[in-house]
Amino acid sequence: MNVFITGASSGIGAALARAYASHYKNEGLNIGLVARRSEHLQNLKVLLETQPNIRCRTYPLDVRDQQALALAAGDFIEQAGAPNVVIACAGVSRGTLTEHQEDIAAFQAVMDINVMGMVHTFHPFITAMREAGGGQLVGIASVAGIRGLPGAGAYSASKAAAISYLESLRVEMAPSNIAVTTIAPGYIRTPMTDVNTYSMPFLMDADVAAKKFIKTIAGKRRFVVIPWQMGWLGRLMKFIPPVVWDSAMKKAPYKPRLDWDWL
Repeated sequence: MNVFITGASSGIGAALARAYASHYKNEGLNIGLVARRSEHLQNLKVLLETQPNIRCRTYPLDVRDQQALALAAGDFIEQAGAPNVVIACAGVSRGTLTEHQEDIAAFQAVMDINVMGMVHTFHPFITAMREAGGGQLVGIASVAGIRGLPGAGAYSASKAAAISYLESLRVEMAPSNIAVTTIAPGYIRTPMTDVNTYSMPFLMDADVAAKKFIKTIAGKRRFVVIPWQMGWLGRLMKFIPPVVWDSAMKKAPYKPRLDWDWL
């Protein structure tokens, strides 16, 4: 089994790496891990390779760097072969308000990482997967992409764009036997949600979520919201009339506008 994951240094990405290693320790797994924080990647590599039949390759880079990702993809294909699954998990979240000049850079970074980072991740693998007879591309979106949330304009917009992009890609890849799966998580316990000061319904631990993600991926589902309770909430959100949504959101809490080192 060959798997390539971005955003692997923490949160959902790291949990997915651990879950895949545990799941395929008997069958064998070649796993490629991408993230900016090399020390976290190295620690994860050491942990994963304590299990039998796990071979881990790490690529410390920023998903905004298309050339670096292409080189990483080329190395992984050369060393392990075409991946069975590529998971674009790299993503960032930050409270943003359009009225603040200093938030413009945050808007740009969120869109570049959450949307273009996904494109950069998938692009260099498509030819190899097609030549190998198929594979699967998985994009991690969010329930926040279903409706715009106040104070999170950049994040909501980026995840809405990711959902639409993945839908387009799914149809494009079908003739090549390359499946495309969109996973839209609700609240998952990660460093990005740890900063939230408001209630997070149906909050799920990352390791629990990762196992559900792997099951979804193995089933080649097209679009899945995890946990299922957020799926029903997402359906409701989608069909609420704008006037009702606007009224309901007036008292909604805002995500903190914190500084992040990815800017």
